[in-house]
This record gives sequence, C-alpha cells and structure tokens, in this order.
Amino acid sequence: MKHIGTHELETQRLILRRFVIDDAAAMYNNWASDEEVTKFLTWPAHSSVEASRYILEQWLPMYSDEKYYQWAIVPKELGEPIGSISAVEVDDTAERVHIGYCIGRKWWHMGITSEALSAVIDFFFDEVGVGRVDSRHDPRNPNSGRVMKKCGMKYEGTLRQADRNNQGICDACYYGMIRSDR
Repeated sequence: MKHIGTHELETQRLILRRFVIDDAAAMYNNWASDEEVTKFLTWPAHSSVEASRYILEQWLPMYSDEKYYQWAIVPKELGEPIGSISAVEVDDTAERVHIGYCIGRKWWHMGITSEALSAVIDFFFDEVGVGRVDSRHDPRNPNSGRVMKKCGMKYEGTLRQADRNNQGICDACYYGMIRSDR
C-alpha cells in the first residue's frame, strides 16, 4: 500500500474533501446532533456546536498523517457537509481498510452515501493500492448494508454479539470487496 492521505475526490454530485474548522455548524446541524443518525453508530449525538468543533479540532491535525483518511461529504449544490466517510481502521499487514460513514437524515435514500462510498472504494484500490475494503453494520440498520451491496461489496457473514454501538452490544454484518472483485 502507498498511503497518500485524504485527497479531494469528486463525483457527479459530490465533493469529498477534508474537514475544516468552519464545518462545525454544518456538522452539528446536518447530522451529528441527530440521535436517529447516530442510533447505530459508536459515538453519541453531539450536544452542541462546540462539541462538533471539538471533534474537528481533534481531526484536523491528523490530516498530516498519510495513513489518515477522513472526508466531509459535500453535495455540490449545497456547498456544505452533510456527512462523513472515513477509513476507521487501516491494516497495512493485510493491505486492508475498514470504512465507516454517516449522513444526515434529510439526505437518506438519495444514493448519496453509495456515491461517496463508491468513490472512496475506487480511491483505495486505484490510488492507495489496498487489496481489500470492508465495512460492517448492525443488522437492525439494513439500509447501511444496502449501501455496501450497491457498491459491489459482498456479504461475508454476521458475527454474533461482536460489536457495540449506541444500542449496546450487537451483531455485526460484514461486507467486503477484494481487488479481484472489481
């Protein structure tokens, strides 16, 4: 793998870019404060814009690490972030990245998450040279699995009581794609 850090990516409708501190209000208002959005995630809904700003202050210095991949999902027509997508785990020994994502409820069921995930998958295979991309979801959140499947990831199995999110201990449905699947 050749790590190159978070590079701006463009799709038909989206710009995937690094976060900036001025994204705090959009982050809070568009997704991070919504308990329905964070229901199946591992972090709680933000209680204030200051909480979103604090998270961004933690993320921004990490962009200097070429193994750090964290994008703001920005619809071109809106011009502000509506969600995030990142490599939440990077395993150099297995040439693998594990992807996590979330977007605001207002933009669910519009194909935006699939468009972002597809661009990130292409980036990791074509630019970073990974051999495997995978992700997981709580089975009580099947729409997340549909995003993975739509992007060509294959269902690989469910690990029982193998994860924890804001609902407590949960099962984890794994999807993956290897280079030869493309």
